[in-house]
Amino acid sequence: MKFRAKITGKGSLDLFIQVSSTVARLVKVCVLRVCPDRICFGSVGSGGLQEAGLWCEVQQRAFQQFRMEGVSEGLNEIRLELTAEHLSRAARSAVGASSLKLQLAHKRCPCLTVVVELPSPLGRARSVVHDLPVRVLPRSVWRDCLPPSLRASDVSVCLPRWRTLRSIAERMANVGSHVLLQADLSGRMTLSVETEVVSIKSYFKNLGNPPKAAVGVPQNGDLERMVQVQVDNRKLLQFLEGQQINPATALCNIWDSTLLHLVLVQEDVSLQYFIPAL
Repeated sequence: MKFRAKITGKGSLDLFIQVSSTVARLVKVCVLRVCPDRICFGSVGSGGLQEAGLWCEVQQRAFQQFRMEGVSEGLNEIRLELTAEHLSRAARSAVGASSLKLQLAHKRCPCLTVVVELPSPLGRARSVVHDLPVRVLPRSVWRDCLPPSLRASDVSVCLPRWRTLRSIAERMANVGSHVLLQADLSGRMTLSVETEVVSIKSYFKNLGNPPKAAVGVPQNGDLERMVQVQVDNRKLLQFLEGQQINPATALCNIWDSTLLHLVLVQEDVSLQYFIPAL
């Protein structure tokens, strides 16, 4: 197995810093899946829906250099388990750097080596090397490290302004631990929390829905039928506070009383977060 990649340019470096920081805020330990055309970050055991889960993909074109050889010719992939905060801390050291390199190495134990090239006032580059311990996952557990396989959602709606949504979730978290999300195919969405002494509800309308063909929503669905899911507000708030990416598209998919699926899409990055219903 071999893996080597290099990132140069402020835009690409900032993007990788944002991705690694977001992943570290959402999971403690993650699986890094290296493919010929992309790298993916996933929750450990993300194949199930019993707990909140993450799946993030970074396209190969986000790297200026990218080479890999998988476990075999017929199975050209590599899967590693590592501490997400270690990678985030190494990536943050690349602020203002000229390049960042990733390489799979073996130094007493398997490592993902991160080499950051920093400019020097004297004109000489300085290198900062981070050796991050990793666990090479055997193929017997690969099936447990995939995003959930889901049918078409019951409703999909574009998310409102991020700051507004985060502010509402923060206030509701001070009232109750569970939040109810409702949405329909006409672009309406509500968030509500209710206890024995207080009830709070926020309304959004005209949010827009993605094309039905793009998300697989049934063509004959009732546009005004509200689909709902109740989730742990701490998990929702963790996602809203943790994501550092500036997405071009942000979607909320709901499976009635089953699952909340939040999707962020940027040019070279897509991030999915799964929150099961309570």
